[in-house]
Amino acid sequence: MKSNTVKMAALLLASTALVAGCGKKKVDVLPPAAEGTDYGTQPTDTTPTTGAVVPGSQEDFLQTVGQFGDRIFFDTDRFNVDTEDQATLQRQAQWLARYPNTRITVEGHADERGTRDYNLALGERRANSAKNYLISVGVDASRIQTVSYGKERPQALGSDEQSWAQNRRAVTVTVQ
Repeated sequence: MKSNTVKMAALLLASTALVAGCGKKKVDVLPPAAEGTDYGTQPTDTTPTTGAVVPGSQEDFLQTVGQFGDRIFFDTDRFNVDTEDQATLQRQAQWLARYPNTRITVEGHADERGTRDYNLALGERRANSAKNYLISVGVDASRIQTVSYGKERPQALGSDEQSWAQNRRAVTVTVQ
């Protein structure tokens, strides 16, 4: 009986040592990003030698329209463009007038409340509202695409009014 206990203890000790040696290994090099994407890469909107912002790039767009000038916000269950949003979209239209070959995508977003289908539809209406305003001030419709992410890509995580307010938005992104 004592010999079985010693064997069991030895087996337990060996298995513990074996499991301890199976810890996570540090990954030095990540696999390459999928072809056609820029996931995990650094922004390339600057020239490599001077570090200057490339005219017509997303970085140039953000510098010109302001830090949060690429987005407009909406009230709960709404998709109307208010006066403050109009000013933001007007700045975007002025920038787009300077770069007539640059195309944009307007992304529509919603907060976490509501069903997936409802939020996708609401995000689409928000993106289209921003698109329609840009068209009304002279931006060619063929330069603007829309996409709805619904509640799938929140800006702020949290289940409170402050987080929800940040997630009810339409964001303009330049397309290269």
